Amino acid sequence: MENNKKSFNSIDEYIMTFPKEVQAILNGLRAAIKAAAPEAEEKISYQIPTFFLKGNLVHFAAYNKHIGFYPTSSGVRAFKKELSIYKTSKGTVQFPIDMPLPLALVAKIVKFRVSENKKSKRFADREIK
Repeated sequence: MENNKKSFNSIDEYIMTFPKEVQAILNGLRAAIKAAAPEAEEKISYQIPTFFLKGNLVHFAAYNKHIGFYPTSSGVRAFKKELSIYKTSKGTVQFPIDMPLPLALVAKIVKFRVSENKKSKRFADREIK
């Protein structure tokens, strides 16, 4: 299911390349992120769905056995305990594709990232669209 070799112009286009059951998972994840960060802009970055607010907030992608969620290293660190049942690395979380996504936790992480980006001096001069 890894579709990173294809060039996408929108999150809708990305999601449509997957089987219906995976589309449903991705749309649920997308909705949870949008609800937690309503000001964020949707875009494709690194050929995967991305939410942007004064910088990248989070990315996500579908693979054969998991949904990759990329809240940056600070997002993984801040929720290390809650994420301990999932495979993680520096800035990545792998949610098994055959288990329900922890959407409430995703929302908490996204809100954390929104707060982080809004406070960051690195992104201080970037306008919120």
